[in-house]
Amino acid sequence: MLTLLELVLPQLCGGCDEPGTGWCPSCAGELRTGPVRVRPRSDPGVPCWAIGSYAGARRRAVIAAKEHGRRDLAVPLGVALARGLDRLRARDRPLVIVPAPSRRAAARRRGGDPVARVARIAASSLAGCRSAPLLRMRPGVRDSVGLGPRARLLNLRGRIVTVPRRVARAGLTPDAEVVLVDDVLTTGATATESTRALRAAGIDVRAVVVTCAV
Repeated sequence: MLTLLELVLPQLCGGCDEPGTGWCPSCAGELRTGPVRVRPRSDPGVPCWAIGSYAGARRRAVIAAKEHGRRDLAVPLGVALARGLDRLRARDRPLVIVPAPSRRAAARRRGGDPVARVARIAASSLAGCRSAPLLRMRPGVRDSVGLGPRARLLNLRGRIVTVPRRVARAGLTPDAEVVLVDDVLTTGATATESTRALRAAGIDVRAVVVTCAV
């Protein structure tokens, strides 16, 4: 039976628009895949992995979380990311996941950073894991929609940097396994610049893991 709130604001699955649930069992099944190795055109110099392709329920959920205010979808996306990370991680080392940064204007428009939100959910789902938002984007980064691989790299070059006070507070130990995470891997430009910034701060990145790859 529908509640009054559901009549006013119908609850729809974030992957297929099925009414009455925020995330249906069928779409949940689509996230139980991977991880698979991917090789972006811009090589960040570390192995890149995706939970799956940018299609179906996975694609619709990422778009809904980023562009339509579906903050609730951070939970299934975060759990799926955690599952992939758990399959890849070293069992005898602490895991630190670093969310790729977003433009400040985009984060404000979206009511927060969806990548950071998913990273926090993923970290809370894994023992010996924590999320560390060590990166930020400097002003001047354009929206990357419509840009090719080279233009995306030029758009980001030198504009992704670490936040020194966050790096200091993170207290990264020599045995920590640091992994960069993001929602979508397109050309690899964001991953390349993010890993470059982390290396410049003396942080060894072991891999890039994303929710989906184009």
